[in-house]
Amino acid sequence: MSSPAQERSCGVQLLSAVLLLLSLSGCSSMDVIVVNSINALNGTTVKIPCTFTSCYRMDTTKFSMNWTYQESINDTEEMFMTYYKKKGMVPLRSDRFGERVMFAGNLDKNDLSITLSDVQVEDVGIYNCYVRNPPDRIQGHGVIQLNVVTELPPPRDSTIAVAIGASVGGALALLILSMVVVKCLRRHRKQELISEEKMEEEGKLEAEGVAEEGTKQP
Repeated sequence: MSSPAQERSCGVQLLSAVLLLLSLSGCSSMDVIVVNSINALNGTTVKIPCTFTSCYRMDTTKFSMNWTYQESINDTEEMFMTYYKKKGMVPLRSDRFGERVMFAGNLDKNDLSITLSDVQVEDVGIYNCYVRNPPDRIQGHGVIQLNVVTELPPPRDSTIAVAIGASVGGALALLILSMVVVKCLRRHRKQELISEEKMEEEGKLEAEGVAEEGTKQP
């Protein structure tokens, strides 16, 4: 049988083990939110969004993030923007982008979005958003495919759709009206035929009655 001192010792050890486990497990809810692909019109400015969620508030002394570019999935990544503790988000010197990349997010809202101005066909590729927010143990990573087009597809003309819908609706209404009219005419014709047959029947009965009376007279 264990003594009270031994039981207290076991309880302390168990509590220490639980606290150690919790400290080692940390919070692993880091999630980077991006769109899969963006279509940008050549020569315009495009926003490349990247936000993240974390169960820890951002600590500017420990937080880190990088934006990188690669032409394809197998190419080397080129870093063109990073976070500095004292300067915040800073674009890096890049022969590819020059001064066309600007930070357009809000660190207080976990928004790390950027804008790319004067988009060129050469800007097509993969844009990576890397985020680390200790004590989160996981580094977040978002991947965006940027496509550059020379012209955007024309907007869908709703007027044509409305006109087609109105035409179809009108034709359907006309068809229903025609069916109703035909049905009414048939019913009216049927009633006329019934009336004619009834009149003929009554005429025959009348003639037969007159004939019977004539045969009865001496």
